Amino acid sequence: MKIVTWNVNSIKVRLPNVLEWVRANTPDVLLLQEIKCVDADFPALELRELGYEVHTHGQKTYNGVAFLSRLPVSDISRGLPGDDADDHARWIEGTVAGIRICGLYLPNGNGGEEKFAYKLRWMARLEARAEALLMDETPFVLAGDFNICPTAADVWDPPAFAGDALCRPEARAAWRSILNLGLTEAFRGLHPDRPKAWTFWDYQGAAWRFDHGLRIDHFLLSPAVADRLIACDIDRDARGREKASDHTPVWCAIGDVA
Repeated sequence: MKIVTWNVNSIKVRLPNVLEWVRANTPDVLLLQEIKCVDADFPALELRELGYEVHTHGQKTYNGVAFLSRLPVSDISRGLPGDDADDHARWIEGTVAGIRICGLYLPNGNGGEEKFAYKLRWMARLEARAEALLMDETPFVLAGDFNICPTAADVWDPPAFAGDALCRPEARAAWRSILNLGLTEAFRGLHPDRPKAWTFWDYQGAAWRFDHGLRIDHFLLSPAVADRLIACDIDRDARGREKASDHTPVWCAIGDVA
C-alpha cells in the first residue's frame, strides 16, 4: 500500500497539479492538508473520477484536511480528540486494509506565545491519541504536515531558525516524546543521513531556486506498521511545477502482513 501526504496549500489553486500528479503516481491513499475550503467546495467529483473514495474535514479559507483512498475506507473520524472547543479542521482518520491512517495538519505555532502554546497543547493531544491506539494494539500511521523540523539536519539554516516555532526546543521535545512511545519516523528510519531532504520551500526569498528548504512533512508508524515498511521518499519534482504548493508530496510504502 502506497500512502502519500501532501500539503497542497489550497486545493482550488492546485487542482490541476494535484490531478496530474495523482494520475501519474496513483497512490492507494492520499492525505491532503490545507485544502482551504468547506466540504461542499472540495472537488470530490474530479477525484472520484480517478477512482478515489473521498472524505474531507474542511474549513473556510484556512486549514482543512482530506482523506482519499482507492481502497475501501471504514470508520472515518474527524477532529483530534481531547478538546471539544477546538474548531480547527486539522485531523481526519480512517481504517484501510487493517491500518488506522491518521492525516494531520499540526499547528505552525508562530505568531505569538498563545499560538505556540496551542501548538504544544495540540501535540500533547496527538501523543494521547497515539498512546490510545497503541493501548488498543491498533496498527497505525500518523502522516501529514507536522510543522516540526526534528533536528538541525532538517532545516537549511539552523541558526536562522533557532527561535522559529518549527525548531524551538519545546516543540522538538514534544516530537521526541511522541516518538518515544515506540514509533518509527519512516523517512529517517530508512535514510538516516540523507542531507537536504526538504519537503517545504517558502515562496519568499527564492527559496526553491536556492534550495533553502525544511523537512516538516512526516510519517510516524506504530511498531506493527514499521515492521512492514518497504520505502519512504520525497517527490521534489512537484515543487518545481507552475503554481506549485510550497510543499511537495512525501510517500511511504507498506507491505502486506507476513
